[in-house]
Amino acid sequence: MAYDKELATAVKAASLAASLCRKVQKGLLQSDVRSKNGRHRSPVTVADYGSQALVSFVLQQEFPGEFSLVAEEDSNDLRKDGAGEMVERITELVNESLTRDGSYNVTLSPDDVLRIIDSGKSEGGSQGRHWVLDPVDGTKGFVRGDQYAVALALLDRGKVVLGVLACPNLPLTSTGVDDPCRRSNEAGCLFFAEVGGGTYMQPLDGSSTVKVQVSGVENPEEASFFESYEAAHSMHDLSREMEPIYLRFPRNGYREKIWDHAAGSIVVTEAGGVVTDAAGNPLDFSRGKYLDLDTGIIVSNHKLMPLVLNAVRASLDEKSKLHP
Repeated sequence: MAYDKELATAVKAASLAASLCRKVQKGLLQSDVRSKNGRHRSPVTVADYGSQALVSFVLQQEFPGEFSLVAEEDSNDLRKDGAGEMVERITELVNESLTRDGSYNVTLSPDDVLRIIDSGKSEGGSQGRHWVLDPVDGTKGFVRGDQYAVALALLDRGKVVLGVLACPNLPLTSTGVDDPCRRSNEAGCLFFAEVGGGTYMQPLDGSSTVKVQVSGVENPEEASFFESYEAAHSMHDLSREMEPIYLRFPRNGYREKIWDHAAGSIVVTEAGGVVTDAAGNPLDFSRGKYLDLDTGIIVSNHKLMPLVLNAVRASLDEKSKLHP
């Protein structure tokens, strides 16, 4: 396939980052968590920063001449007074991960780590190649001890051509396929996809791999229904009979970032699924850091998608009548 080297590197980088995150989550300290400056004061942890530093470092080592990364974090808060202990902790975690991997004979300084974190400031766009990273997708879940993912994708001229989702706490329930992750000694799965190549899943330890497909359920009464865990991104108006379906409807004024959806979108579509906005339009990753969406995001299979779209439109129309 055209992106085999890039995919292998992405799997390696995401696996290293997932191992770092797992270690942090198992022994999470109060000092490992801070609140970002900004309107919503979202949490950020040493795992977010360490994961981004690791992934960015590996990508730069393997593709030094064509490196562009659009990532969630930057080092602004880490350069402020009182952040020195957190920076030292991040640096220690990153160096431990690199030493354990053994591929790179290097010890990074705190300044190196801050610089590497800041290498994720690309704006993306429709020209060239851009890596897209959410170092911990679901930081609130991570802090709670729940689910999260390391999400890494590659854009080529505005199109997602590969994606990796490393999910250290899966499976807590069956994924519904012949799941090698359930046979592994530790929880933790990694999903990866390359355009035209399908979607695969393997345990984070890198053992046996299996190809996965979305559910072929046609009857909505037999389908599973999922929403974003966070209340601000859910839409409870729809009947639970619409239950494989995923909905994400953020609060008014929220702009979706490409790092939240690039990897997941290709993992779903290469497994035979469909990802659209509420109007049925495909997601456009060519416009920079943000997605221009009609209202929300819907994920389903080809059979159920028309039914889901109709239900969503009806619900939105009803809501607009109640709240004009």
